[in-house]
Amino acid sequence: MKRMIVSLTTSLFAVWLLFSLLLYILQPIFIYFPDNAVRMKPPGFGLHHETVTLTTADGVNINGWWLPHENPRATMLFLHGNAGNISHRLQKLQIYNRLGLSVLIVDYRGYGLSEGTPTEQGTYLDAEAAWAYLTQVRRIPARDIVLYGESLGGVIAARQASQVAAGALILESTFTSVRDMGKHYYPFLPVNLITRIHYPALEYIQAVASPVLVIHSPADEIVPYEMGRRLFEAASPPKDFLEIKGDHNGGFLRSGELYTDGLDQFIQKHFDQPPNRLES
Repeated sequence: MKRMIVSLTTSLFAVWLLFSLLLYILQPIFIYFPDNAVRMKPPGFGLHHETVTLTTADGVNINGWWLPHENPRATMLFLHGNAGNISHRLQKLQIYNRLGLSVLIVDYRGYGLSEGTPTEQGTYLDAEAAWAYLTQVRRIPARDIVLYGESLGGVIAARQASQVAAGALILESTFTSVRDMGKHYYPFLPVNLITRIHYPALEYIQAVASPVLVIHSPADEIVPYEMGRRLFEAASPPKDFLEIKGDHNGGFLRSGELYTDGLDQFIQKHFDQPPNRLES
């Protein structure tokens, strides 16, 4: 009996060790889910756009769309989540256009038509290239730019906002760190030891001086609602929290006017444009 217990314990330890090792080695596979097929384009949603190619500081060409509004209240730099590509965000782009925003949305390296392979540092460089395009090529003042990120993109947006004087930062369904997500999903593993991709949003948001809006749903089945609350608590004033309905990816649609009105009020509060309700 004792030999059986020892054998079982040894086998369980071997499985635990193997799984930990695989998570360490294959970590990017668990974080990045790029799709290279651009299935839809803005004209199908009634949106005018220009396709842009940006070159990052390390020489990678990334693809994006510039969607100008004829009378913009502000300009949004849209940093999407860890799956799909920019063509999967057209419903959101339509909403932001109706809210009176010009938008630049880019695909990280390895996503959509962008070159390269996604890495943590690489995604940060991608955001920096997008910021440079808006401020240097389009000559849009930093104070007129809203940094917006969904899920993983929220971490990238928070990092960018910690380094520039953006007009505002919006985080939607964003996690506090990869380490915290690992502990949530794999509490039985040595997450502190095997985490090599970090995305520490909680650290970044504490260094942000811009107004912050945190959006999260209690029904989010991927990123715990509590993480959104922690990000909000860590942010400095002025800040707002918008609680929406629905799941991680579809909450903005499920919430309808709750979502759009919340964004509209935040934009009115922090930008100098006159009140501008949703356009028909």
